Amino acid sequence: MKHEASVSLKRIVPLARVCELAGVARSSVYARRSATVVTFPQRRGPKTAYSDARLTEEIRTVLAASAFLGEGYRKVWAKLRFKGIRTSRARTLRLMREAGLLAPSRTGGPRGPQSHDGTIIPASPDTMWGTDLTTTLTVEDGQAAVFVAIDHATAELVGVHAAKRATRYEALEPLRQGVRRCFGAIAENVAAGLTVRHDHGSQYVSDAFQAELAFLGIQSSPSFVRAPEGNGCAERVIRTLKEQLLWVRAWSSQDSVDTSSPKFVSRLELLGAHSA
Repeated sequence: MKHEASVSLKRIVPLARVCELAGVARSSVYARRSATVVTFPQRRGPKTAYSDARLTEEIRTVLAASAFLGEGYRKVWAKLRFKGIRTSRARTLRLMREAGLLAPSRTGGPRGPQSHDGTIIPASPDTMWGTDLTTTLTVEDGQAAVFVAIDHATAELVGVHAAKRATRYEALEPLRQGVRRCFGAIAENVAAGLTVRHDHGSQYVSDAFQAELAFLGIQSSPSFVRAPEGNGCAERVIRTLKEQLLWVRAWSSQDSVDTSSPKFVSRLELLGAHSA
């Protein structure tokens, strides 16, 4: 169209006059008229009737109806298809990630009742001890295990023991050391009133370890699964032991890691491992 109709003048006004009055170049008008409409390609196939919010609710329904914890997005996507809800795996993954429904954030069942009031520090010594183990490498004998036992109230290292094999019997040695030193002897119910905090390692949940605790009158207090802070006192001593002693020097053999020697104990005291 080369002209414009003026209502006030009641006649046709040339486009040049219209552009002159509007202050617009005619080339701009022509370019705008000849510009093609850009269309973006769309996904082929039927369009889903489910919005992101509605599909997320359907995903939650699938997860709630499942008998298992930690369902992956592929299984959720397959169950949606089984219900007649067609969507892509990529969209299912995106929505589950945005809603925090992916397997890593859903694993683990509800924990049992609290075994303490939120703290692992008792009011008096010889009330709760913690025990744990670590390993170090030796030149001649390979890996050696180091067991520790610590008083939660005073942070005192009541027992430390190194062994070639990390067995359940070796795990008892630092506790026996502490019982002899703090309670006088190894006897039935001699340490009644004492609680020992430990993790769920095979050494600590074994029948031999638990039977020895029962014989000494010690109450077993396993920390929560996947909650190392419950055994934090022993874990902190292990960290100091590794960073300041076991990892900073070469050990020739398992005998060189003689935790019963006064030299080794003096090193621990010098490092502050007994009061970590």
